[in-house]
Amino acid sequence: AAGPVRLWVRTEPFLAGALPAPPPTRLTPHYLRKVAAYARARADQGCFPRLRWPRWRHIACGKLQLGQDLAWLYFELFRGLLGPDPQRRLRWAEIEAACACPEELERERSKGGPARPKGEPIPARCDSGPLSQLSVDTLQFLLFLYIQQLHKVSLRRSLLGDEWPSPRTPGLPGKSTGNKNWDDQEHRAFVQSHLLDMLELLLEPEQLSASSHSLPSSLVSREAVRALSFLLEGSVGDSRAVLPLHELALCQPCRPLSGFCEGPGAFSLPRLESWMRSCLAPNPSGMSACLRAGRKLAWAQQVEGTTRRAKVACSARVVPEGAPMVILSQVYKQTLAKSSDTLVGAHVRIHRCNESFIYLLSVTIEKCRNSTFVLGPVGTSVHVHGCDGVKVIVVCHRLALSSTTSCTFHTLTPTQPLLLAGNRAVSLAPFHTHYPMLEDHMAQVGLATLPNRWDSPMLVCGDSGDTSAFRLLPPSDLYPFVVPFEMEGDTTEVPGGLPRQYQEELSRRERKVQRWQRTVKEAGLSREQRKQFQMLVENKFYEWLVQTGNREQLDSLVPPPGGSKQAAG
Repeated sequence: AAGPVRLWVRTEPFLAGALPAPPPTRLTPHYLRKVAAYARARADQGCFPRLRWPRWRHIACGKLQLGQDLAWLYFELFRGLLGPDPQRRLRWAEIEAACACPEELERERSKGGPARPKGEPIPARCDSGPLSQLSVDTLQFLLFLYIQQLHKVSLRRSLLGDEWPSPRTPGLPGKSTGNKNWDDQEHRAFVQSHLLDMLELLLEPEQLSASSHSLPSSLVSREAVRALSFLLEGSVGDSRAVLPLHELALCQPCRPLSGFCEGPGAFSLPRLESWMRSCLAPNPSGMSACLRAGRKLAWAQQVEGTTRRAKVACSARVVPEGAPMVILSQVYKQTLAKSSDTLVGAHVRIHRCNESFIYLLSVTIEKCRNSTFVLGPVGTSVHVHGCDGVKVIVVCHRLALSSTTSCTFHTLTPTQPLLLAGNRAVSLAPFHTHYPMLEDHMAQVGLATLPNRWDSPMLVCGDSGDTSAFRLLPPSDLYPFVVPFEMEGDTTEVPGGLPRQYQEELSRRERKVQRWQRTVKEAGLSREQRKQFQMLVENKFYEWLVQTGNREQLDSLVPPPGGSKQAAG
């Protein structure tokens, strides 16, 4: 016997796909069933089995009453989950950057994305429909829209105290994380609670009752079970090979249990649902498993005189396949720098870090205060939640902010930064640093210098018309940031350069420094006077370092006595 089947909920759809905000009013199971029926009835118009962007725009804006920007956000967010395709992403960035106005950009979207070069393979779970059109798998996209309910505010749960977590939500070691996107227990509970609804959403019209619900005789098509593999995967017995749901359901030993009927070539809905529920188990690569059984990484040190224990864990040894999970928690008053294979393609969560400087040259940043984060290119999204006084410097595909106060974001991003609920005094600024391998790393994840929409945020949810939640950093407040580590590579300047007004301000400062240096040189000071003058300047500089707290950052860059090499991992 091959052993029992274990199913679990995939991390990526919920972690990177569920927008951390209550869904729009009409994005409900009731209306999604209507969308499913509408799409199937218009299969010849580009709605099914693949949904083209112009048809989704029509459905979203006309039927669900979403704004066009939000419709594109959902469409593009889903496509980003379908597997890495850096070359195609770069070609699409080139097309977008060449568009002179929003109307031209919309024409390009409706006409379709960049064609794949002849002979180039199509990645797994990729947008593999007609290459002249931007399209998505209709059934998978319906499931993606359904899981936006993860952040729906329930009046009943809020009255029971389960909703609206307080600012003092328990930390990482506890039962709940307070962040539904990361909490694999929440993902599993969501699927268990809504499994029948999701199965009904995927049924063909003739398998539904007059009230659009399932019947005891309803059959689920192979295509529908394949679509569910977007959310579920698993393994057999002691094997560590991870297989999609549809392959497990169709393997010969499982067919009698999963309800597969040879005649119609489909699954009995009641038996399939029962089998899935009986096999559903915790995610072996989720955050809970990472904290419980993951490899502990010696990246952060314990600071003398503090009671806080820095924790860094990685799930790579728990499940070797797929994207690993790395969690940094309670790093306090130190500088952490890491460029590691462990971080390549990993989901990184930085939690409750205070007064630290963290460089991850390879992300959710949550409940951190007065810290600086320098991140290498992030191919998916960076979500910053519940932070106060942090600075984030990053090249990323998408930036999402919620419940942040007095934070500054220096970004290079091809998408509009998402300002979700609860942000105050956010400063948006251009990306202003570089390190030698930066452009190589950008190419590896498909990020280009254009288009760069760092200064065009989209306000989502309750704050959607409140532009006072953010400001663009004044040019006079921008100072170049130097990554203080040496490595090999070809990047010697900020990719794409700085916007004109910011570059002009830096040039003005440089001219001021040159005039000062010329004044000192022409002052005709004696050797003794020059020595005294230099000592005076150094003392003033030291006073400034102490007053601003920058001395601590410089001190933490000095390698420890045991050597300057980073901890392994």
